[in-house]
Amino acid sequence: MLITEYGEKRRSPLQYPDVPPRFIDALLASEDDAFYEHYGVDVKGLLRATLELIRTGKKKSGGSTITMQVAKNYYLSSEKSFSRKFTEILLALKIEKTLSKEEILELYINKIYLGKRAYGIEAAAQVYYGKSINELTLAQTAMIAGLPQAPSAANPINNPERAISRRNYVLQRLLTLGKINQQEFEDATAAPVTAEYHGATSEVTAPYIAELVRQHMVDLYGNNAYTEGMVVYTSINSVRQQAANDALQRGLLNYDRAHGYRWQANVYPAIKSGATGTSQNRNPQALPDWLSDKTENDTDWPATLTNWRNKLRTIEAPGNLIAAAVVQLDKDGAWLITDKDDQRLLFDGMEWASPYINVNATGAKPAKPADVLAVGQQVWIEIRDQQVLLGEPPEANGALISLNPNNGAIQAMVGGFEQSANQFNRVTQAMRQPGSSFKPFIYSAALENGFTPASIINDAPVVFKDAGLENTWRPENYSGKFYGPTRLREALYKSQNLVSIRILKQMGPSTAVNYIKQFGFPEKQLNADLSLALGASAVTPMELATGYAALANGGFAIQPYYIDRIEDSTGNILFQSNPAIACRDCNSTQGLTPASTNDNEAPAAPAYAPRIMDARTNFLMVNMLKDVIQRGTGRRAKALNRSDLAGKTGTTNDQVDAWFSGFNPNLVTTVWVGFDQPSTLGRWAQGGTTALPIWVDYMRVALTTEPEVQLQQPDGIVSVRIDPKTGLLAAPGQQDAIFEYFRSENTPTETVLPQYSPDGEDSDSGLSATPELLF
Repeated sequence: MLITEYGEKRRSPLQYPDVPPRFIDALLASEDDAFYEHYGVDVKGLLRATLELIRTGKKKSGGSTITMQVAKNYYLSSEKSFSRKFTEILLALKIEKTLSKEEILELYINKIYLGKRAYGIEAAAQVYYGKSINELTLAQTAMIAGLPQAPSAANPINNPERAISRRNYVLQRLLTLGKINQQEFEDATAAPVTAEYHGATSEVTAPYIAELVRQHMVDLYGNNAYTEGMVVYTSINSVRQQAANDALQRGLLNYDRAHGYRWQANVYPAIKSGATGTSQNRNPQALPDWLSDKTENDTDWPATLTNWRNKLRTIEAPGNLIAAAVVQLDKDGAWLITDKDDQRLLFDGMEWASPYINVNATGAKPAKPADVLAVGQQVWIEIRDQQVLLGEPPEANGALISLNPNNGAIQAMVGGFEQSANQFNRVTQAMRQPGSSFKPFIYSAALENGFTPASIINDAPVVFKDAGLENTWRPENYSGKFYGPTRLREALYKSQNLVSIRILKQMGPSTAVNYIKQFGFPEKQLNADLSLALGASAVTPMELATGYAALANGGFAIQPYYIDRIEDSTGNILFQSNPAIACRDCNSTQGLTPASTNDNEAPAAPAYAPRIMDARTNFLMVNMLKDVIQRGTGRRAKALNRSDLAGKTGTTNDQVDAWFSGFNPNLVTTVWVGFDQPSTLGRWAQGGTTALPIWVDYMRVALTTEPEVQLQQPDGIVSVRIDPKTGLLAAPGQQDAIFEYFRSENTPTETVLPQYSPDGEDSDSGLSATPELLF
């Protein structure tokens, strides 16, 4: 499916015998009726143009013959100077001596620019009418023949009135020269404008990927990328891309609505009598007849509506919003018009619009439509599930990246609410702190260095003192409470910060950095101190998703890619991707083989991604991340009713960034929400309430055709019953015992005493212990 087109030109060359004689007649009648008589230069025409220039100071007619235009189009620049004109004349004379008249015309009709990126008459016929030049009516033929003088300003799409004037001039010339009769002339001049854009249109909205492809092609091929007609096939899945667009836009609008109404609307000129009254005894869903029909009391009303629709057509709507104007209010809602149709906005769709005060407060809830809207107001609406909702362009923004963890193929990418106003791609360019969504990499390093899911870590206060710091750092859990001795698994799904700090301190930040950098994070971005445990190292959503891909695929380092292959204009393959794949049953110790090939080389051998994570460590980590969804901060994902999902929320200090990264074995997706200029999202914003709902909406569609895939337990993993308080082997007959997974060599050997009951059991009111000092 087509994403977009880039380039300067669209061409469909014709040979002279394939050009309809009527078009030749029309072209010569309008551009050069003495073409067959002169020798490349029309002396009378040049003198006439020169005299007009001297007399008026303005150029009214060019005096250029078709042969001179061929000389200019093929050999000269568009510079306007006497020396260039003189060169043009000399070249025209030479061309006339070298080529036949038919050959000159063939060059002209295939080179001339005719608007809308169409070069040549066949391309123009296809662009404006969706037909070959041989299939056009007389009126359409004259329209194309009249384009060369002002192809951008006077084409039938940009300026129908001016195009009609030019078309009728061509028809008049044909009549004068005896090429058509009076009836043909009258029929053609009476014909309506039927032109509309017939170029290739986007079939899937993926502007951020399209821009990455454009940049890549220019890097590879320079400006030839715009002119050589190359075709790029991407890894994007159209269904998933559309789901990603919808999920992110809806999620950002939901966040915006939860924080009040900010929109300062334009108010159009007041409607005259008879147009502002409330509807009496009217079906709320029935379209008022005055909305489009002239009424006895207000003869200007239809003109007002037309004027408003024209104004709305000039507004570029962001994302999935639609520009609308309020034409009537009543007790149940409002009637709106858009540039295309009419919409009924019920009060339910605007009841959310309490006035915005700040990110944590809104004003009084509206009691009636008039508390929110006024007649003549320009507003934004969203049509969701066949319901019209009041909306506004959100100030917060976001990103969603989804890829196949087994080979790195990007399935969907949305770099913001909408791209046209700001091309900043937050997936690849936004460096933000990931918060707790970074913890899986800390925990993976811990598991690799002797910790187990049952390891007991004391969740107690800590204080950091450093002579280089102005203030003492006292990190806390999000809840502000301390939970005492906690199993590693439980600390992860509850996202306890202090446990992460303590395990990082125990194994050492440098050890963790050396391990974590293998997941695709640039080492220079990773803080080699204890702040690493809280996700204080800035990463992009793409980098975070790449790291999670290694968790999802069994522990292999893959590289994201978005270009599958590149073909030239004739279908020859210039580039074919050969991504390194995560293969649990392959010998991946050989490292990466070449990741691409072209048509001049033998097909590349399969490329295997290197293993960066022990299979048993990966199994334990993914199993723990499943608990985040089943019983932890990611519980909203249970709405998908799947048992193969794992992931982690992330919320940074003061709720500046909200994250969720999650996966099943075949798809990994990361969502980020925040302000472009870092600022709090509000005290109620968290990864689990702001980013996770977007992830769920997307994955509900993206996983529709994906069967559940259960994680395979590797050799060397055992499951034993343990005491949930101590992590030791459960006592015989212990009622509250639970099963836990271990690497066989790390299985606990000590059994809990039957009478054991740790101090502070079930207490979550906080510990009174003196904080431990960490220097």
